[in-house]
Amino acid sequence: MNYQIIRNEELFLNFIDWLPELKRNETYYVSLLARNKYHQAVGSDKAQVKRFTATKDFIYDKVKQLECELGTYKYKGVGIPQEALALYISVNPRDMEKACKNSLIRFAELITKEYNGYNPHQEVLSEIQKSCSRKVYFDLDFDKVAITETLTEVKQYINEDCLTVLRTRGGFHLLVEVAKIDKQYTRTWHQSLTKIEGCDIKGDNLIPVPGCTQGDFTPYFM
Repeated sequence: MNYQIIRNEELFLNFIDWLPELKRNETYYVSLLARNKYHQAVGSDKAQVKRFTATKDFIYDKVKQLECELGTYKYKGVGIPQEALALYISVNPRDMEKACKNSLIRFAELITKEYNGYNPHQEVLSEIQKSCSRKVYFDLDFDKVAITETLTEVKQYINEDCLTVLRTRGGFHLLVEVAKIDKQYTRTWHQSLTKIEGCDIKGDNLIPVPGCTQGDFTPYFM
């Protein structure tokens, strides 16, 4: 029996198609986490299980490769249950050139000190995660709110056609396509939306992947 990362193939493929097209220097950053808020067998809220980069052409295959035998993902020697896993992605492309330069700086810092167990591969992946290329979307994470009422309030402060709503296990992510914001809202939308009750994390975030696992839930675009 294997882990199931892709729970709804059609939703996942539609999401990949929806992602912005990449430029030559860009990639997507994907992370599989085990979270104790989904299953208490995991002692860390965000235990890193796997992470990788991929272009749109290879995201599906790379995620499919995560579906290994149940129990082979481990936390402190104990097999991680299916229910603890959640797949995340950066919907804003990452800049490989910027990450390369920042990695050189990071390595220069590390080699001036005694080796402390760092992993060069993981250091590079961390720099890729931090190296945003373009902020196509501004993400606002709403948890434990009445979704219909919250979205009604949202639409008072911004034009609806720049919004994509991702339903998640605990609420929803509101993805604002910055280039499509009407001029009348350009100076006010950020302050107005971030003040709405229930808005937690905001900015250039990792989001749950539609059609893939988030605990025992399948995120989807509303």
